[in-house]
Amino acid sequence: MNFLSHHYFDRNTTNCYHILGTVMPDLLKNADKTIILHPEKLHHQNEHINSIIKGWNKHLDVDRYFHSSGFFITHSNQLKKLLAPVIEGSPVKPFFLGHIGVELILDNLLLTTGKITVDDFYCHLRGCDNAVIEEFLTFAGLKDTTRFFRFYEGFKRDGYLHTYAETQQIAYALKRICMRVWPNPFTPEHETRMNVVLTAYRQLLLPDFMTIFNEIEHKLLAQ
Repeated sequence: MNFLSHHYFDRNTTNCYHILGTVMPDLLKNADKTIILHPEKLHHQNEHINSIIKGWNKHLDVDRYFHSSGFFITHSNQLKKLLAPVIEGSPVKPFFLGHIGVELILDNLLLTTGKITVDDFYCHLRGCDNAVIEEFLTFAGLKDTTRFFRFYEGFKRDGYLHTYAETQQIAYALKRICMRVWPNPFTPEHETRMNVVLTAYRQLLLPDFMTIFNEIEHKLLAQ
């Protein structure tokens, strides 16, 4: 799941460090895809760092339940088939677009139906002390945190997740993600055609998209 879908499961949590932990794996991946940390079983004397670790583990649980769900398998496959012909000539693999596309649509639907707000999410991130984050990262084994904090400060400053509420921006968000791997993933025509497919698929998911969130919440409570 993407940033805002992860936030949904802790939308009523007041601990900013826990919230940060629930998205920290994706923040690290966005900052530098070569960073690989495994703090899952670590314990620290600082309660804030332990909150980040707890949030990190929640992230792993949510992703595991989501990616093994019938909802994800069905819709990522269907979206892949719909996007494949409209990106002909692109180096991007359709299965990758189907996977990420479903996640971005879910973020959009959470925002546009008022289930969460982006401002709440960013407010939590701004409430975290960078010194605590630095200590967590070094404790987890990251020797040089420079690249992470460069990305993280820009992530908070730019507020890019606000654009996820704009349905016509989903294709652009997909493009930005793909640009981490492919320098020029899509032509303007590709983007236009992708927007048509993604907008239509959003409408298809709209009536029942909360079923996957309810399913995962039930599994989390049953742990």
